[in-house]
Amino acid sequence: MLLEGKTALVTGGSRGIGAAIALAFAREGADVCLVFRHNVAEAARVEEKIRAMGRKGIMIQGDVSVFTEAERMAATAHDSLGRIDILVNNAGVNRDTVSWKMTEDQWDEVIGTNLKGYFTMTRQVAPLFKAQASGKIINITSINGMRGKFGQSNYCAAKAGIIGYTKAIAKELGGFGVNVNAVAPGLIETEMLRDSPAREKVVDLALGEMAIKRLGTPEDVADTVLFLASDMSRFITGEVIQVDGGQYI
Repeated sequence: MLLEGKTALVTGGSRGIGAAIALAFAREGADVCLVFRHNVAEAARVEEKIRAMGRKGIMIQGDVSVFTEAERMAATAHDSLGRIDILVNNAGVNRDTVSWKMTEDQWDEVIGTNLKGYFTMTRQVAPLFKAQASGKIINITSINGMRGKFGQSNYCAAKAGIIGYTKAIAKELGGFGVNVNAVAPGLIETEMLRDSPAREKVVDLALGEMAIKRLGTPEDVADTVLFLASDMSRFITGEVIQVDGGQYI
């Protein structure tokens, strides 16, 4: 198995892409800590599936945008799992509207969770990874952080910031045996998309952009993250891998 004996911390792990990543890790031998903010029942279902695979699964509720919460969650994960080998920064929110209607709260919430939250969690594990001279950090960004998207200035700013942050941290931690990379999904079939009143319009537009004419799945993203979390990616760092069916090109 690709991750036998490894431990992973996955933020936003209760549903969608985060849940798919957590389950892929467990199938490949890792013990997994799920960090989540709201969805207790969904996190519990993912945790149960991890344990059913014979792996250790724990769930920790908290807000990654709050530094002290990140300290608490990372410390709890480390104490419960014994060590942390992999961090996946995936937690995110959308508060879409055009910039001239966007409120300060809508801006702050998206930047706080989608960008600051990546810093707060990385800040906790970086000293651990340095001390053990190994570690994998995978940041989930978006193709919209590479190209921009109407009505998503807060989201695009955060996702673009993640790309710059990934490259900077890759340079800082590379000398300590730590790989830092990002994955940029296109349109993925998640609960958020299925519940969107604009789903049909959004899907039609995305399919028109794609070379591979289907929506992505959370498992499509999870498989790429699994590769980056494994030793197969040992000489890759500071990269952004698009998982978008050719939507960006």
